[in-house]
Amino acid sequence: MHLERLTLILEIVGQKGEATVGEICAHSDLPKATAYRLVQDLVDAGLLETVTRGRFVIGNRLKQITQGDRSDDALRDLIAPTLRRAATDHGAAFFLARLRGRSVEIIHVETPDTGVSFLHPGLGKRPLHACSCSKAVAAFSPDLIRSQSLEKRLKAYTEFTLTRLEDLEADLAAIRQRGYAECVEEIERGMASVAAPLSATGPGAQISIGATGSTRVFTRAFRAEIGPQIVRMAQDLSAGLRWSEGRETRQSA
Repeated sequence: MHLERLTLILEIVGQKGEATVGEICAHSDLPKATAYRLVQDLVDAGLLETVTRGRFVIGNRLKQITQGDRSDDALRDLIAPTLRRAATDHGAAFFLARLRGRSVEIIHVETPDTGVSFLHPGLGKRPLHACSCSKAVAAFSPDLIRSQSLEKRLKAYTEFTLTRLEDLEADLAAIRQRGYAECVEEIERGMASVAAPLSATGPGAQISIGATGSTRVFTRAFRAEIGPQIVRMAQDLSAGLRWSEGRETRQSA
């Protein structure tokens, strides 16, 4: 348990680039006193460093043993150009989301520059059971669902939200089969979205990309068309990041 908590803190700081103890608590459910003590232990070990008073970054000792930069900024630099082109081509907002701690968070959005009307999904955390970006990650991260004891915690945002665990599990199975997730008015009336993880296993399974818009535009036929396109985009990005291993697992699931 102690090692798991330390690892979770390192993951959160590494993804955000820098973080306060308060931000660590928000994404880990750790009590503030516990988080502060663990952060100090990591600083003492050289795994975290203080960048300014109260803010921490990954320490040089840990950087020496990591394979690459997976911070939010690094992911934006690599993925945003692809999302920007897709947003212009499709006239819809495209987003980048990642698993942070035990929740999925939209960290970047690209919008079309063609003057067309679009809906912006906003940034921040999304519920695991009621957003395509979250369900795309949860479908390929089974331990994430099992670790959260979601029974009786599936909040209804609209009448279309999945609030029974067995219904959610069936939806996640369908996502694994087709390769992408859908959210149709499950978190907000009139809005729909489609998302896919970058890969079925490894670090890419914790990152999703997708598109969102009004249900008037994101019809069943449109979602069936754009879903496979987003999967192909994810495959290409994953290959570029060398995260494509395990994609075959998705097809045979």
